[in-house]
Amino acid sequence: MRLDCPLCGPRDLREFTPRGAAVLARRPEDETWSEAWHDHLHLRDNPAGRSDELWYHGAGCTAWLVVERDTATHEVFSVRLAAEGGA
Repeated sequence: MRLDCPLCGPRDLREFTPRGAAVLARRPEDETWSEAWHDHLHLRDNPAGRSDELWYHGAGCTAWLVVERDTATHEVFSVRLAAEGGA
């Protein structure tokens, strides 16, 4: 499997580390512990099918990416920089 990094171009999957659902990039605004933080850290969906995931390009440009892919078939639909928003 290859991912098309927006900064480096097509790269082998071994250069990337999946870090989970892209919703992890949207942290609660509370500065202290709250139900929102509990939910953010411990309660996650694990859908089969199309989803947005957060990936780290550690063996390349070190960018954080949002990869839209199908978790059942591994088909990749899009790759974008997480810094561009929409995570």
